[in-house]
Amino acid sequence: MPEAVRLRKRRSVLYSSAGGAAAQRGAGAAAPASLLALTLALRTLNCFLIQTSFVPDEYWQSLEVAHRMVFNYGYLTWEWTSNLRGYSYPLIFASMYKALQLLAKDNVQLLIWVPRLAQAVLAAFADVKLYSLVQHLENSETAKFVFFCQLCSWFTWYSCTRTLTNTMETILTIFALSYYPIKGSKMANSCKYLALVALAIIIRPTAVIPWMPLVFSHFLQEQRKADLILHNCIPVGTLSHKEFRFIYPVLPFCMIFCGYSLRYLKAWRKTAASFLLLSNLVPALYTGLVHQRGTLDVMSHIQQLCNHPQQSQAFVFILMPCHSTPFYSHVHCPLKMRFLQCPPDLTGNVSYVDEADVFYSNPLGWLNKEFYNDTLLPSHLILFNVLEQEISSFLALRGYEKTATVFHTHVPQGRVGSHISIYRRKSEMNYP
Repeated sequence: MPEAVRLRKRRSVLYSSAGGAAAQRGAGAAAPASLLALTLALRTLNCFLIQTSFVPDEYWQSLEVAHRMVFNYGYLTWEWTSNLRGYSYPLIFASMYKALQLLAKDNVQLLIWVPRLAQAVLAAFADVKLYSLVQHLENSETAKFVFFCQLCSWFTWYSCTRTLTNTMETILTIFALSYYPIKGSKMANSCKYLALVALAIIIRPTAVIPWMPLVFSHFLQEQRKADLILHNCIPVGTLSHKEFRFIYPVLPFCMIFCGYSLRYLKAWRKTAASFLLLSNLVPALYTGLVHQRGTLDVMSHIQQLCNHPQQSQAFVFILMPCHSTPFYSHVHCPLKMRFLQCPPDLTGNVSYVDEADVFYSNPLGWLNKEFYNDTLLPSHLILFNVLEQEISSFLALRGYEKTATVFHTHVPQGRVGSHISIYRRKSEMNYP
């Protein structure tokens, strides 16, 4: 008779009864305090090394709403005026703004950095929670490699301290998964898991798409790690409206695979780890310090108008694609400002064209029509350099002069230029 084939025992502790016991023993294991201190320091540095803009929602769906809630002036986009969004996420930042107001410390720099530092702290705790999760499922050695990959990820570096709902959703994802009810886990962990899932859905309702299959799988006793990953990845990929930030909550799963592979790499491990670090360092620094920084830097020029004796007479018009810059959360004074708007039509009008598209279809004609009288003219115009030549006759005829040029990006596209130009009317010579 042929000799019976012996099956190789799996390395993972998740699929074996002995592993289940090991996992149970490791459930209470906490990450070292020194690891948390290191991560807090790194994410704080991370926060201050992000000086660029990513997407408008970073401000318009969080900080701008919070500013309006606390200081009673500001601008709400169409989603808020149409009651399509909930206030749970902006309320977090509104509470910070209110505390600063009560302490008489509500200067513009603190309004900008305190929310981001809070996100950095949460991101640090999430990093450590990811380490503890892998330590629980596998072992400390594998957890170290996953942790290393998490810290190396340039996109995590780029996104984790931003005030995006996607960022908070990712943080809550890590915390919820750390309590995902694996066989042998305590009932308390199941409750914590479900509570965190509920919070993620409240903050970002579209989180219901990847999370509901996991919740149902819990009640159906589907507790395999592979299923957990597939349930999260597949629904996100079927969404009709896609931005790559939408799959940011899946990135921690990728780090688990990356760290696991690195841990069991027999040869070239140090070389692979060095390559991983260096190949992520360059895009992390470039996207954090260089690419798309102009729309934030230009706000410091606008802030100067807040301290001017003639502030009430100033009028800033941002002639850029709508929501290109932050607004009152980065100025923090009731300065008259305007930007090109682009709300969608909710009435079913097939011929509707938003203000921004109307403007860009004929910039010179739009400006001459909009500002037919010199008394209506803004004191300052903010625009990308790609627009300058097309409206040069308007600028010259109406007495505008360029006062500053701000770098924005090395890769201009379409309506977005490489630099931002600031123009001021010559008749307003007292303004900066």
